[in-house]
Amino acid sequence: MIHTIALTMFLGQPLILYGGIFTFFCIITTATFGLLHFKGIITIPFKWHPRLALLTITVAVIHAFLGLSILWGF
Repeated sequence: MIHTIALTMFLGQPLILYGGIFTFFCIITTATFGLLHFKGIITIPFKWHPRLALLTITVAVIHAFLGLSILWGF
């Protein structure tokens, strides 16, 4: 059931592909915000870094769950 969601085609690619791309961009954005704040280059408040980290973890868990549903067939 859940694996059908992961394999749903959207713009010619399975949905899980877009989840992986979004997860990657979340990781890059979170790391960039933390690094730029650490170096004092950016004016975005530091409170956004933990929020982005939480978003990244949530998206990564959903992406992993969808991937495992394909592998294990649930």
